[in-house]
Amino acid sequence: MQPEKIKVMLQDVSSGKLSVRKAAKRLQQLSFEDLGFAKLDHHRATRTGLPEVIFAPGKTEVQLLKIYETMSRAGSDVIITRAQKSTYDKIKRRFKDARYNKLARVIYKAHKSKTASKIKAIAVVTAGTSDMPVAEEAAVIAEAFGQKVERIYDVGVAGIHRLLAHQGKLRDAAVVIVVAGMEGALASVVSGLVKAPVIAVPTSVGYGASFAGLAALLAMLNSCAPGVTVVNIDNGFGAAMAALKIMRKD
Repeated sequence: MQPEKIKVMLQDVSSGKLSVRKAAKRLQQLSFEDLGFAKLDHHRATRTGLPEVIFAPGKTEVQLLKIYETMSRAGSDVIITRAQKSTYDKIKRRFKDARYNKLARVIYKAHKSKTASKIKAIAVVTAGTSDMPVAEEAAVIAEAFGQKVERIYDVGVAGIHRLLAHQGKLRDAAVVIVVAGMEGALASVVSGLVKAPVIAVPTSVGYGASFAGLAALLAMLNSCAPGVTVVNIDNGFGAAMAALKIMRKD
């Protein structure tokens, strides 16, 4: 359940609009709800500021539909990553508020967070077009929580003048997520240009010696530029969640 909804519920109890019995019933499953195949952590948003996000691979479409239904009924935000469009089509038939980004493979129900900054954006930067699916995963998840996102795509170091043309946007950003495969050099370059925290995301894009993203990961971990934090290979989700926590004001 979203913290804002808990506050509204308590205000309704205080004003007499909601009975104590009904409020208590709503809170019974606030901790977690056992579906047999999954234990949904409804309380995570209250504890950490961000809800449980569902990883689709390994789950059946029936299970994912049940998870969406249960989390939505409980008042939780719903985000499902790495999901197929066929799963979205089944969910959309029952839940009109469901949305899907095909490139990011994310199913979500948008939630406008009151804690997200409306002044500064999270900049999501890619080295190449091939890095966009991972970048879009980060961008869409951030936007699902009402965060402004500035996309700066295909500005890798092979043509660094493309990146330098966007210095104003980069310097205005509160957090910069840099998504790059190959040798992963873009994160170091960006960190040398901005004051904001830089979250580097290595991707599995590259030729044989890139070792499915391992070369980019090691390069980012060994960056000489200060202020670079690195998440796992292709982990746009992890980068978005880290950026959202940085953006929190409470």
